[in-house]
Amino acid sequence: MSVHKTRIMYIESKADGLNGAARIGRVSLSKSGKSLSYAGRTFGKLKGSGFKANYFDLETGEEFWISGPRKDGCDRLYPESSKPVEIDEDAAEEYWCDIRSS
Repeated sequence: MSVHKTRIMYIESKADGLNGAARIGRVSLSKSGKSLSYAGRTFGKLKGSGFKANYFDLETGEEFWISGPRKDGCDRLYPESSKPVEIDEDAAEEYWCDIRSS
């Protein structure tokens, strides 16, 4: 059984427009670095072909903005949105203590 590297990431759906549902969660990175997995979904890189998105769900084609979380908490691509950003329980302590506390 291979062990995949994991990382806390910001994940925002672009399915419903520029300011979609967003969360902070732990993703698994593929060995090659060309894809990542989160919540049972696998995402591939768009390589510059997306509109305000950098990844897509390999099964559904839905586009996402996925990036490392920011120390200042302004993770949204368009920060003026008042929509909340959910934080997964298994990522919360690392997010608040290691990423945001700097």
